[in-house]
Amino acid sequence: MKRREFISLLGGAAAGWPLVPTRAANRYGPGVTDTEIKLGQTMPYSGPASAFGAVGLTMTAYFSMINEQGGIRGRNLRLLSLDDGYSPPKAVEQIRRLVEQDQVFLIASPLGTPSNLAIRKYLNANKVPTVFAASGLATFGDRVNYPWTIGWLPTFEAEARIYTQYILQHAPNARIAIFYQNDDLGRDYVRGVQKELGEKAKSMLVAVQSYELSEPTVDSQIGILKASGADILINASTSKFAAQSIRVAHDIGWKPQQFLSYASASVAGVMVPAGPEKAEGLISSTYFKDPSDPQWAGDTEYRDYVAFMSRFRSGASTSDTFNLAGYLLGASLVKLIEQCGDDLTRENVMEQTLKLDVHIPMLLPGVKLHTSATDFYPIESLQLQRFDGKSSFTLFGEVMNASPQN
Repeated sequence: MKRREFISLLGGAAAGWPLVPTRAANRYGPGVTDTEIKLGQTMPYSGPASAFGAVGLTMTAYFSMINEQGGIRGRNLRLLSLDDGYSPPKAVEQIRRLVEQDQVFLIASPLGTPSNLAIRKYLNANKVPTVFAASGLATFGDRVNYPWTIGWLPTFEAEARIYTQYILQHAPNARIAIFYQNDDLGRDYVRGVQKELGEKAKSMLVAVQSYELSEPTVDSQIGILKASGADILINASTSKFAAQSIRVAHDIGWKPQQFLSYASASVAGVMVPAGPEKAEGLISSTYFKDPSDPQWAGDTEYRDYVAFMSRFRSGASTSDTFNLAGYLLGASLVKLIEQCGDDLTRENVMEQTLKLDVHIPMLLPGVKLHTSATDFYPIESLQLQRFDGKSSFTLFGEVMNASPQN
C-alpha cells in the first residue's frame, strides 16, 4: 500500500470510527447518561440506629427538589437508598448489589461507622467512589490507603479532645467517666480523651464502660459509672443508647455534667425519647445551625430549610437534626457534582473532592466545606452548645478547629 493511500484510510477512519476514543466519548462513568445520574447508598432504616434513617429519607427528598428544578445540567439525580439495618454484613451485601447489579455511579453518604468500615475495602478495590461517608472516623480521610473514599463529618477523636480541653479549663479537678459504643467510633472518643489528658488521665479518668449494639439496655453500665463517683460523663453513644443512658442516669439519681457526641445531639431523635427535662444542661457540639434554636428564626437559610421540609418532607420534624443532616449532605453532593461539570467520570469525582471551598446553607457562620491536595477532611470546625431541657440547644463559646491533624 502506498503511503498516500494509507493516510487516506486513516482519515476515513477518523471521520467515522475513531481509532482512539475521544474524551467526550468517555466522560461518563457507570450510572450516568445524558438525562440521569444514578447514586447508591445504604442507611440504617431498621435496627438499633434506625433514627438515623431520617438522613436517607431527607437526602432522597432533597434530590427530588433538585430534579423538580431541572436537575444538574439537565440530569436528574436518582438515589437508590437501601436498608442495611446498621449491620456490616448486610451493608456489604447491599453495596455489592448497588455496584454490580444496579451499576450506580458512586456511593453517596452511606451512614454508620461499622458499615462504612465494612464496605471500604470492596469499594476501593473496585474503584467506586464513596463520597462523604457519614462517619466521624479520621480513617475516612486516609487517602493514601483508600483513595476512593472521603468522609464529611468532623472527626470523633477531635470532638473528644475539644470536650477534654473544655473540662481541663473549667473543671481541672474533675472525675471523668466515658460511656462508649464498643467499636471504632467509641474507641476514637476514648483515644481523644486520653491523648488530651496525657498524664492527668491517671487521676482524672476514673471509669470507662462500653456497650454492644446487640444489648437491649445499658442500665448496668450506667450504674457502674455512677458508682465510680464521676462528676463528668463523656457519652460516645449512638441514638438509641444515648437516649437510654441519659434517661437511666437521671432515674438513678446520677447527675454528672454530660458531654454527648454531636452524632446523637438530636432533640427529636434522642432528647425527646430520653425525656427532655432529663437532659437539661447536657453539652454537645455542632457545625450547623440547629433548627430548634430560636436565634435562627429570621435567618434566610433556616426559612429555606423549613420551606423545603414543608414541601418535600411533609410531616417530618424540622427540628430533628438527622433531617437537617440529610439536607446538608444532599446539598454537599449537589455542589460536588455541579463542580464536575460534564466530566462525570469516577476519577474526576474523586479529583474534585480535593478541590472544595464552598459554603453549604445551614452550616454555622465561618464553617464551610474545604479540602485540598493535603487536607482530606471537608468539615473541621465545631462549636459547643448546651441543651435547655425543653426543646433546643444554645450555642456558646467560639467556633473551634477540629482537625484530626492537630
